[in-house]
Amino acid sequence: MAAKKKVRTRKSAPRRKAETSAPEPPRDRPTFVESYGIKPDGKGLIAWDDVCARLAKSRNYWVATSRPDGRPHSMPVWGVWLDGALIFGTDRNSRKARNLQRQPDAIVHLESGDDAVILECAAREITDAAAIAAIDAAYKKKYKMKLTEAPGTPYIVAMKPRVAFAWQERDFPVSATRWKF
Repeated sequence: MAAKKKVRTRKSAPRRKAETSAPEPPRDRPTFVESYGIKPDGKGLIAWDDVCARLAKSRNYWVATSRPDGRPHSMPVWGVWLDGALIFGTDRNSRKARNLQRQPDAIVHLESGDDAVILECAAREITDAAAIAAIDAAYKKKYKMKLTEAPGTPYIVAMKPRVAFAWQERDFPVSATRWKF
């Protein structure tokens, strides 16, 4: 119950809302084999607001896509967490852009394996000028440059999670959490 109050308090703060404006989605335990020791009791689940804060704060994000022949392709990107999605840009002719245009399902995860955040996403290109202006403002605040100032032909994409996982290695069986959107 205290976690719910914490989420509401964080969401009511206008400064954080732009970064973490996603409501608390349903959460439960991920499915692992029994030997991992995860109990279905729901105690110790991580709050979505805490995951959103980590996503907003992160400097680098790993994006894993699939090549046309099915082989994986993984690259780090800079991005911003806005409106419940990781938004990043790449050159329209890059491997990851071509992969996402062909197959929009992808994985995004943060750098740490000890404090894991993993998102199974659906990619969507952003072309709306007002949305791009808001993204540029957030990107400039975070990286000291606008996303649209990057070289090449921009492909701006929002990675909206369908399923998310998070856990802390130090208490993995207790903190392992899954969200379905």
